[in-house]
Amino acid sequence: MRALASDVILKIVSLFLVVMVILGMFGKLRLPGSKRLASARCPNCGRFKIGKGPCACKKGGRG
Repeated sequence: MRALASDVILKIVSLFLVVMVILGMFGKLRLPGSKRLASARCPNCGRFKIGKGPCACKKGGRG
């Protein structure tokens, strides 16, 4: 029994949608270091702080 072309296309599209749903589920997961990365940002300007000193927007530096 031969499969019709529409059956093959339907299977390919449904498989693609299932894979996209699975990737979406993995995308919703929280990464382990995301909290630490969020705390490394300046609360005023949103740039990443390097080191322990204040951000350049606080001390009037470049930017």
